[in-house]
Amino acid sequence: MRWRVHGSDDAFLGVGNDAGLAPTADAIAVHVALAAELLDAHGAAVHLTPTARRLVGRPEVVHGPRSHELSALLERATQGRGAVGEAGLLAVPLIAPADGATLGALGVHAAAESSWTPAEVDLLLRLATPVVAQVEQAALWRDLRATRARSDLALAAAGIGSFDWDLTTGHLVWDERLTALFGYTPEEFVGTIEEFEARLHPEDLPHTREALDGAIAACGDYDAEYRVVRPDGSVRRVEARGRALPGLDGAAVRVIGAAYDTTDLREGEARVARILESMTTAFFSVDRQWRFSYINRGAETLLGLPREEMLGNDLWELFPLALGSTFEREYRGAMDSGRPTAFEAYYPAPLDRWYEVRAWPDVDGLAVYFHDITERRADEARIRLAVARSELIAAVASELAGTLDAHEAVGRLAQLVVPTLAEWCIVSLVEQDGPGPEWRRLKDLGSWHEDPARRASVERYAALRLGALRGPSFVAQTLASGEPTVNRAGATEGIAAMLEPGEARDLLLELAPEDVVVLPLRAQGRTLGLLSLYGVAGRAGLAQVGQAEPDLGTALDVASRAALALDNARLYTQQRQVAETLQRSLLTEPPQVEGLEIAVRYQPAAEAARIGGDWYDAFVAQQDVTTLVIGDVVGHDLEAAAAMGQARALLRGIAATTGEDPASVLRRLDEALDVLKAGLSATVLVANLVRTPEDRTLHRARLCWSSAGHPPPLVLTAEGDVIELGATSRPDLLLGIDHARQRVDHESEIAEGSTLVLFTDGLFERRDEGYRTGLDRLRTVLGGLADLGVEDLCDALLQELVPERPTDDVALAVVRLRDDRA
Repeated sequence: MRWRVHGSDDAFLGVGNDAGLAPTADAIAVHVALAAELLDAHGAAVHLTPTARRLVGRPEVVHGPRSHELSALLERATQGRGAVGEAGLLAVPLIAPADGATLGALGVHAAAESSWTPAEVDLLLRLATPVVAQVEQAALWRDLRATRARSDLALAAAGIGSFDWDLTTGHLVWDERLTALFGYTPEEFVGTIEEFEARLHPEDLPHTREALDGAIAACGDYDAEYRVVRPDGSVRRVEARGRALPGLDGAAVRVIGAAYDTTDLREGEARVARILESMTTAFFSVDRQWRFSYINRGAETLLGLPREEMLGNDLWELFPLALGSTFEREYRGAMDSGRPTAFEAYYPAPLDRWYEVRAWPDVDGLAVYFHDITERRADEARIRLAVARSELIAAVASELAGTLDAHEAVGRLAQLVVPTLAEWCIVSLVEQDGPGPEWRRLKDLGSWHEDPARRASVERYAALRLGALRGPSFVAQTLASGEPTVNRAGATEGIAAMLEPGEARDLLLELAPEDVVVLPLRAQGRTLGLLSLYGVAGRAGLAQVGQAEPDLGTALDVASRAALALDNARLYTQQRQVAETLQRSLLTEPPQVEGLEIAVRYQPAAEAARIGGDWYDAFVAQQDVTTLVIGDVVGHDLEAAAAMGQARALLRGIAATTGEDPASVLRRLDEALDVLKAGLSATVLVANLVRTPEDRTLHRARLCWSSAGHPPPLVLTAEGDVIELGATSRPDLLLGIDHARQRVDHESEIAEGSTLVLFTDGLFERRDEGYRTGLDRLRTVLGGLADLGVEDLCDALLQELVPERPTDDVALAVVRLRDDRA
């Protein structure tokens, strides 16, 4: 763009490179009585001064006679940074005084070609100074207008109103948004501070005045929140920010700023606050500097501090025990990662509570919801303890019920109670007979330590301690009273004082128990033994939720169950001994027969009273004939044993007096039982082993046998082969079913060196498998025992084939034909 200035002498003044200089042209025209005209790059007139309008008559295109020459001259002046003159043309550069930047050039174009005098050049140079100032001011105004436009757009978009209070005149300027916010119309609002204060809520007027006065006095920032009461009675909440600006003397001359309506925001916050306050869930929020920014009533209650003491203060300073804990780790992790977290954690005293926590991070900080779950955790702990105790008691009952041997039960009990009830323990039994006080009849039969490296020490101590006792002791006290003895502290010193100096005392000092509980093992009103628990403090099986003292209830239950199991084992042993004595009293030792080796065995079922009706018999009633009997009366009780004794005696008498073959003996026995109304059923096998001088010469024996439903006899050859006699014949009917039934004899030859094996079904039958499977297993085992003597062979068969707790009794008779040729 160029300026062309017309003088009264038809001279032209040109200003190049800026289109914002219309006011400059007017100003120059006033001072030098010139006519100024603004032309664009194409020569179109866009601004004319009054003089120019009179000369030109209208804003139209004006072509100067040498305008293109003036343009070239202006360009040269701009580049050369000095005055440039030619005939009828003069130009000077426009240079900014602050940084020396070239802004453009000022040029004069005379109507007639003439040279320029120094005075004219000096005048143009002096005119350049105000032109430069005007150029810079125009640029500033242009930037200011753009900035204001952007600011207005931003304020409008945000719903923010602006204000400007001139303190020197008292005039207050509000934009349309602020005017409407206070309930004024543009016509009503005059522009006074009194109009502002007239609409303030009476309660907010004092602190708002104080904020304004403070900002004015300090020439600082103004910050206030207040309520506006509109003429229609509605109330709006407003937040204002501003600044007091100083004049030349440093005192405030105006206050400018902005204000916006926060009613909806505050009402939303109030609703949220009401919801948070009414929640049973505790809630608090912290900013990114870990300062509390909000705390609801629930959080105030659980955290144990007034809200006023927490708000604005540092979380870690108020709750230092959270440092290094799960709380700090989870909170900082959520804040750093931006991901929510959930966890359960314990905060120690003074809170001494368990909390379930959920934390959500956001740009402002961290929002935390939490519940007190102390009681729930306690309930869970109580349930876990109850389950652990139940499992322990069940294990004791199950394990000890699995054995009917008292010594074995004691060993199992010691291992069961450690470590649940104690660090280590000793189990003792009271021997039934013996001189002296009861505690002298104690025997330590079981011990255990949770540390494998110390079990040998406990075992050695248990072997020595009773003999080292020199006076009243915990064990004697418990035996005498039948009540538990508890020593909570100083157990090592207390027990050591009761022991003679020596190895037992040294071992005790090495084991160093902190406490000891001695429990009686009582059943049926008798103390059968003692359970001594060492190091019980803190043991899960004795713990009580929320209490430091151990609960002996579980230990007492265990002792009671153990005592019952021990009593059962004692009774079983007694009954078994009685039953076996009775059973064996009905059985006789086998006869000594030349050329024969005879071994017999009887083993009752595991249950003490189940002595059963199995029996064996061997006797010589005729020359060169040895009668062998194996039988099984149906039933497992004393009645079965009595019936067995009756059948055995009848059979022996019939065989001894009649001399008949086995089939006839069985038939006569069946008839006798029917006549006597014995009411029994039995499987029986009778065999006559005949060995005449001729048979000896032939190195053999002849076997004649008959079976009443009994398993077949087996023959083990010297080579280890097993022969099942009568395998091809059908089994005959057992006794007690049909007394008139005809029985059948079977005959076989047995070579010297062979072994005849007679047995009852308890040796091979099992409830979970078939008859044939068990018999085949017996044959397999028997085949591997050919090298054993008859006594060892009997023991091996029982050991290999009979389970640990047999459900049926077993009778076994083994006869070997000695081979004298060997």
